[in-house]
Amino acid sequence: MPPMSFLADLKSLHPLEVKTLLTLSDGERFDVLYLSERLGFKAGQGNQAVSWLQSKGLLVEVERTTELLYERTELGAEYAQTGTPAQRVLDALRSQGPMTMPEIAAASGLPNRDVGSTYGRLSKEGSLSMGEGKRVEIARDGDPDAALTTLLARGDRAPLRGADLDPSELSVLQSVSKKRGAADAMFRVVERDHVLFELTAGGSSVRDELRSAGLTGEEIGQVTAEHLQRGSWKNASFRPYGVNAPTSRLIVGRRNAYCEYLDSVKDKLTSLGFEEFDGPLVETEFWNSDALFMPQFHSARDIHDVYYVKEPDHAREIEEPYLSNVAQTHENGWTTGSRGWGYAFDRDFTRRLILRSQGTVMSAKTLHTAKIPGKYFGVLRCFRYDQVDATHLSDFYQTEGIVLGEEVNLRNLLGLLRMFAEELAGATEVKYVPGYFPFTEPSVEVHIKHPVLGWFELGGSGIFRPEVTRPMGIDVPVLAWGLGIDRMALMHLGLNDLRDLFSGDLESVRLRRRAG
Repeated sequence: MPPMSFLADLKSLHPLEVKTLLTLSDGERFDVLYLSERLGFKAGQGNQAVSWLQSKGLLVEVERTTELLYERTELGAEYAQTGTPAQRVLDALRSQGPMTMPEIAAASGLPNRDVGSTYGRLSKEGSLSMGEGKRVEIARDGDPDAALTTLLARGDRAPLRGADLDPSELSVLQSVSKKRGAADAMFRVVERDHVLFELTAGGSSVRDELRSAGLTGEEIGQVTAEHLQRGSWKNASFRPYGVNAPTSRLIVGRRNAYCEYLDSVKDKLTSLGFEEFDGPLVETEFWNSDALFMPQFHSARDIHDVYYVKEPDHAREIEEPYLSNVAQTHENGWTTGSRGWGYAFDRDFTRRLILRSQGTVMSAKTLHTAKIPGKYFGVLRCFRYDQVDATHLSDFYQTEGIVLGEEVNLRNLLGLLRMFAEELAGATEVKYVPGYFPFTEPSVEVHIKHPVLGWFELGGSGIFRPEVTRPMGIDVPVLAWGLGIDRMALMHLGLNDLRDLFSGDLESVRLRRRAG
């Protein structure tokens, strides 16, 4: 990179860069620690200055080696203040004379195990001996940890470099250091790359231009209250504003776009007078299917289509009279005017626990407590074995709802479906397709056109059959729908793949949030 040749470019250098360049000589090799010692940089500032200058081509790495550093641990810091165990044991014996091990522990404030290990070490070195009555006494006085004390004090300022220690110091340090799990060691051994840098030709030229321009790195980049109070700004030299310099990226906290969309759907429906319902993820076959007049031999209830709970595998009971009402409806139609399905209803199977496979389960559970007239909805997580692709997931959200009333009809239902498709999904092309569901008659599917994926089903709907409503004590028409809200969000957020709604890529989530 060619050297900077304009004063404005020189002044745009950060003070850390200016100070680093001015302190270096041609051909001089240095490391980051040298800058910290020479210029008094705080932790990290030397790394910043070197990184910036390297990116500008003013510094170059010339050598890289791995070195051992010894960092003082919390235990080492404690011993630097209170003394090492050996020093504390000797101080206790000097002040009180020969003592037993427990007495030494009490006098020195050390745990019994530390007193024992310290005695073992000092007795081998000839400093302590055991006298009458198992009393420990000083055999040869002195300070066995004098060198260690010096190293502990030096370790307060910065990690100790093995290359800077003489063999005797290194031997002492190695005896009290550990690489990992250093809670019981005074020093921690750290392997760190030692990198040497030097000025490039461009760096030398820029350094000389800085000196010629009289720049020192002390130029003011921001006027503070202290500058104003003292008036020191009047004669100060200022760094120019770099109007063309790239600004730092501001990443603000935001809610997930899909979560925000789900809440917006809830807000929209509650503002229209709907009441929200919710329920557990684990349901019984009864509420998930039987109460919806789905026969127990229906193919959608196969183990390959729903997820069964392994333990516990059955609910204790199903609430009456709804169990008996539904069972009779399946067997012979009960009092609904239907002939039912004509099979023996399995009251044990109906208690089987599964992950709910459709949100309509909550519509069924709400019927027997619903107000007439009434409007209810839910945004519910469902689980169904499926091949995952751009429009299918094995776990997904559905928005479910029911509208109960004497006068509700199919036209009301179609109007609700169009509102969902246009106002909540943002679709411009909507069509209705006749459908079949065991629990509704008539049944309608609503389809929308995606600009990339083309036409796909948004969900199913219809008017609940008497076989569903009357066992729950309801004798008025009930509109019902179950729509894939994940697919609605696909349109609303401008995505082409359902899997993107649950992406772990934060950058794509941020972009989606701006698009939504």
